[in-house]
Amino acid sequence: MVKKLNILGAFLALVGAAFVAAGLFAYSQVAAGATSLQEFSAAQNVTLSYDEDGNLLDHGTTEGAQEILDRLENEWGYAVVASDLDPNDPIVNTATEYMYQMATVATHTLDSTVTVVLDEDYEYNGETLLAGESYEIAVDGRYWADFDYSNPVDVQVRNAWSPTAHALIAELGVGSVTASTLQLGTGISAFIGGLGLVFIALGAAAVWFASGLKKESVAPVAADDKELVNA
Repeated sequence: MVKKLNILGAFLALVGAAFVAAGLFAYSQVAAGATSLQEFSAAQNVTLSYDEDGNLLDHGTTEGAQEILDRLENEWGYAVVASDLDPNDPIVNTATEYMYQMATVATHTLDSTVTVVLDEDYEYNGETLLAGESYEIAVDGRYWADFDYSNPVDVQVRNAWSPTAHALIAELGVGSVTASTLQLGTGISAFIGGLGLVFIALGAAAVWFASGLKKESVAPVAADDKELVNA
């Protein structure tokens, strides 16, 4: 029995060591990915702006930043992690920061205006727009799919959603997913390593229990017990 427990303990300890090694390896890969993401953003100088009190700024105003956060949380339904928005680390490298940047591009596009010049007169929102004249038409919070493609005004206003805007949103979306995946990877690495420690603890407990059994089996017989044995 003692021998079997020792073998079981050694096996559990080996399995635990393998899990700990796997967890450390997984974490090293996650850390390398996080470093790469950080350096990529730093190389592009992708940072957020904060005031002296640590409040987010957009074009120098907290109101603009709050509008972006409202869109992110209330319109897009994203769960903002406040700790990700760290004024001491303005480089964009967390999921929340990437999503905030994405909302920034979207908000400036949605709040912008486009200069429209028509080839012929056209009735638009109750107003006659004359051919050859320039008109500033608001995007008015409309996304790419919200425009009427048969409407010559909308066709031009839709150009506010430029290839650059689409490309930036796509790139930032990839960054957000990557950052979230790295966070998940950190959790998985910790779980694997923790599981390894549990196995090691179980192995040690089995060996300790076996040691106790062995001591009991070889314990000297008390004097009174000897007399009973010899009687």
